[in-house]
Amino acid sequence: MTDKPIEARQAPPRTGLFGKARATKPGEIYGVPGQGDTLWLSLASIAAIVFVWWLVTWLGWVKPLFIPSPVAILNKFIQTWTNGFTNTPFIVHIGISTARVFGAFLLACAIGIPLGLAMGMSPVVRGIFDPPIEFYRPIPPLAYLPLMIIWFGIGETSKVLLIFLSVLAPVTLGARSGVRSAAIEQIHAAYSFGATRWQVMRHVILPSAMPEILTAMRVGIGFGWTTLVAAEMVAATSGLGYMVLTASQFLQTSTVIMGIIVIAAIAYAFDMLMRFVERRVVPWKGRM
Repeated sequence: MTDKPIEARQAPPRTGLFGKARATKPGEIYGVPGQGDTLWLSLASIAAIVFVWWLVTWLGWVKPLFIPSPVAILNKFIQTWTNGFTNTPFIVHIGISTARVFGAFLLACAIGIPLGLAMGMSPVVRGIFDPPIEFYRPIPPLAYLPLMIIWFGIGETSKVLLIFLSVLAPVTLGARSGVRSAAIEQIHAAYSFGATRWQVMRHVILPSAMPEILTAMRVGIGFGWTTLVAAEMVAATSGLGYMVLTASQFLQTSTVIMGIIVIAAIAYAFDMLMRFVERRVVPWKGRM
């Protein structure tokens, strides 16, 4: 037979959007599943959703009380940005909610990452801390919100602690799971060269665990924003969650949707930042 071996065969030329041939990038055909640029598809998807939203409201299929038009949401955003909400500037509401979420998030990372690494490396630490974390992890934050009020009052402590608990479990469990990503051959090789336990931890285990740690941080911050509205139910007088809940009581649907969009935009911006950090800190992720 004259056929070349499978390894030596070249992938057929790819055609572009308008039928023109374009070069095939290395790994594009047989590379990582799901790899590729999705920016334009994402933008088209967002545009399609906004268009359908506008069309439904423009045709009057849904009353503005239930779904205001995109133009009404934009006008409400401009109005709230200019005049504030309940005599408080809109930027103050954003700043307070952001401080609560990211303050709790940083505290959860400062405690959860070292704790998760210790649980992954030590059966004693894992035996002590695994039961309480696994016990409270599936409980919705609203379930232990009354306890936060009884124990810590209605001040900032109960709000931040509620968000902290929602972030702590995924970050801790992600760090613990990341320890198992380190190949045992690498650990044995490091010990054979005379590395100490701390050096193995610093130069072998931690780099191997970083992809899962960063993923757990992204998941954790999502739980933090999800818990924000519940946290700001506790006698809050400011914040995006307070704004959404107060507006819902007066059937101000445009304010509710506008607040939800702002929360989602901030969370999405941070997620994009985490993806950027992930590409810089762990560039080998998905290429091993």
